[in-house]
Amino acid sequence: MKGDIFQAIADPTRRAILVLIATQSMTPNALAEHFDTSRQAVSKHIKVLADCELLTQNKVGREIHYYFNPAKMKEFDHWLTQFKKHWEDRFNQLDQLLINLNSDSDEN
Repeated sequence: MKGDIFQAIADPTRRAILVLIATQSMTPNALAEHFDTSRQAVSKHIKVLADCELLTQNKVGREIHYYFNPAKMKEFDHWLTQFKKHWEDRFNQLDQLLINLNSDSDEN
C-alpha cells in the first residue's frame, strides 16, 4: 500500500534523509550516523519514505542501499505546480492593485 507523501515530507527528519540520499545512495546505518536517534527510528523513517515511493532500495550483499526516487518527487512537483500558478496569479493581481492604489494616492 502506498503511503501518504504529505505525511512523509511533513517530518523534518524524513526531509533531512531525502536531502542526504539525493546526492548518493546510503545504507540505514550510514543514515543513522547523521541523526541523534536510534538506527531503528531511522529505519522507521526510511520505511515511510519507501512506502510512498520517495526512496527505492537495492540489496548489495547483506546491505540494503536506499536511493532517492526523483520521478516520484517530479510527480509531486507537477501536482504542486497548479497551486503555484494560482498563487502567482493572485499575487500579481495584488501587486497591480497596490500599484494602482499607490498611483491614485500620488495624484491626490
